Amino acid sequence: MTKTFFLVAMFIGSAISAFGQEATISGRVTYSQGVALHDATVQIVQTQRSTRTDESGNYTLTGIAPGRYTILVHLEGFADASRVVNVTAGSQLTYNFELKIASLKEEVTVTAAGTEQSVFDSFQTVNSVGGARITEKASTSIGEVLESETGVAKRSFGPGSSRPIIRGFDGDRVLVLQDGVRVGSVGSQSGDHGEPIDPLAAERIEVVKGPGTLLYGSNAIGGVVNVIGHHSDDYHDGFRGYFTGVAGTADKQAGGSGGVEYGIRNWLFRGSFGAQRTGDYQSPIGRVPNSASRSTTGSFGTGYYGDKAFFAGTYNFDIRRYGVPFAALFEEHGDEEFGELPEVDEEIDLRLRRHNFRFNGGFRNLENTFISGVNYNLDYTDYRHKEIERAEGIDEVGTVFDNKIFSYRSVFEQQKYGKLTGRFGFEGFSRNYEINGAEQLIDGEIKHNAFSVFALEELNFDRVKFQFGGRIENNRYAAENPELLDRNFTGFSGGAGINVGLWEGGTAVANYTFSSRAPALEELYNNGPHIGTVTYEIGNDDLRRETSHGIDFSLRHQSNRFRIIGDVYYYRINNYVFLAPQDEDGDGEIDIEDGLPVGRYEQEDASVIGAELNAEVSFTKYLGAFASLDTVRSKLVDRDIDLPRIPPSRARLGLDFQYQGLSLRPEVVFASAQEKLFPLETRTAGYGIVNVGGSYTIGRQHVAHIFSFNAYNLTDKLYRNHTNFLKDLMPEIGRGVRFGYTVRFF
Repeated sequence: MTKTFFLVAMFIGSAISAFGQEATISGRVTYSQGVALHDATVQIVQTQRSTRTDESGNYTLTGIAPGRYTILVHLEGFADASRVVNVTAGSQLTYNFELKIASLKEEVTVTAAGTEQSVFDSFQTVNSVGGARITEKASTSIGEVLESETGVAKRSFGPGSSRPIIRGFDGDRVLVLQDGVRVGSVGSQSGDHGEPIDPLAAERIEVVKGPGTLLYGSNAIGGVVNVIGHHSDDYHDGFRGYFTGVAGTADKQAGGSGGVEYGIRNWLFRGSFGAQRTGDYQSPIGRVPNSASRSTTGSFGTGYYGDKAFFAGTYNFDIRRYGVPFAALFEEHGDEEFGELPEVDEEIDLRLRRHNFRFNGGFRNLENTFISGVNYNLDYTDYRHKEIERAEGIDEVGTVFDNKIFSYRSVFEQQKYGKLTGRFGFEGFSRNYEINGAEQLIDGEIKHNAFSVFALEELNFDRVKFQFGGRIENNRYAAENPELLDRNFTGFSGGAGINVGLWEGGTAVANYTFSSRAPALEELYNNGPHIGTVTYEIGNDDLRRETSHGIDFSLRHQSNRFRIIGDVYYYRINNYVFLAPQDEDGDGEIDIEDGLPVGRYEQEDASVIGAELNAEVSFTKYLGAFASLDTVRSKLVDRDIDLPRIPPSRARLGLDFQYQGLSLRPEVVFASAQEKLFPLETRTAGYGIVNVGGSYTIGRQHVAHIFSFNAYNLTDKLYRNHTNFLKDLMPEIGRGVRFGYTVRFF
């Protein structure tokens, strides 16, 4: 009995001692001159433990083991704030946070590792663009919004069709997601095909640079763009919502987007609607004909959010029409830069619509199991766009593109086991693709089915972290036309990274990635004149898988006054797929068919090398500065030929004036001449432009008003975007101002 009593006493004493070793973190979350923010989420990133602020903005986190953690504060509609803290045994720590509406950078990403984490702690480099910045850059297409981000350019065939280019990668090598799910469009393989996404309806846009193949598939060999909407992933009582309106001068822009969310008894009901239009924009040498666009979008849904389980259903629609400038003159695409804009007798527009149905849910806070949580998505998209030929005011449908895709994805979050955390899952989709009409590049329907399994694990030793994972993916193509080959591709992607804390706030990150990409449907089967690539395309159903070896090194520092992220990267891509100019008659000139140069999809080894720098500094409470640089070189290795439409080197320098709710940011943007050219490609001159952005926030406890403006190209500089298919015909937009107003209630 005495021995038993002694053991019990030891156990109780140990428990009390262990409890005494745990720490507490508390504080207050405010914005705009001390206004309390209630219902903000305060999270310890490494453990995923979180709490919410009360009506006075106060929070408390208890039972924290000693260690080094990142505290992340988030409230929808505000720029996130984070802080790295060192917790000692039994300490009582106080950290207050002040959130802002206008911010140069967001602090959180959910895309890089499949779970919420700090941008600074991510193994991959991430650009996270918040709602205020999106409003300043507002456009009908996401390429226009993201073009000034470090390492990101825009591919376009006019403003309505612009799409992001990441580190020189374009098309099927850049995956666009909406709330983590494939959009289901056909924007990747044609310069005149846009993405059916309304930027004004986004809370933030995350750009993950470098191969995202481990979590998202072979389409992400260059990077991932994830557009995240204004919605909560957890229950809240009462109303939250927003409304944003924009207006612009150089393109006669007008538009708005609004949404509301209401929570009662663990149920959330949400809805949003937006509409936007632009006219033909003014360039320094005149109006660019048929560059106008308009769009209408909406989303409606409901969901149940319990402590252990949740589910939600949503319907989204997107209807838009935009012009394709000078499409009727595409056969005249030549070597000269026009001093004035040519006239066109016929106009070509794209009219698209997208219906999307989504069901998602999961389980969380699971105990006594290997799995701590599960998330799943079922998604169906019916996408169609029509190419409209308009002459003398009469519309005639030329070509119809149909793309129907059903996708599914499930991710399992592991319980922390010692130093090990991670997630694994599976996903797949079934796609039916068909073209009918004048530009029928593929004869008959193509069915594309994909399935993959993946895992991403992390070992955390405080100052040193390791990440490793792999993915096996199968892609199958079945052609209705018996003259086309059915193809089946299975590939493995894998990677490993190390994150080392060098000093207080300083980190070095190194990654190695082996990635596989199955050839795109269009690369295998397209055959015919294609305005969207200014080429008579010849597909190649004998193409093999692309494989790439990538090395990425990042050096980062973050403190209260200074933040810098520098990256260098190198990718060696075997069997790189590209459109190779053809000269079958051997006359030394590229063949012409239907007024277009003939290109066949072929494969050679390629390399991509580049560097990026992003820095911010606060000189005083009221004055800061920012700078960014990026450069990339891509070429075919064996023949030492540069790849087409690679962005030139760029630099962006600016100041950030802050006073209470006012933010003012003048900047200059420089781009070098692009003289590293692919055959048939023309040189683009360097340029420098001046912009000024700004915002003013009026904050109250339950509402915030944000007034913003963006004055762009103030010197009315004539310049051309090298990654625009029509750069020799169409200059970029001239001098103009865009105004925005946003109200958020919470």
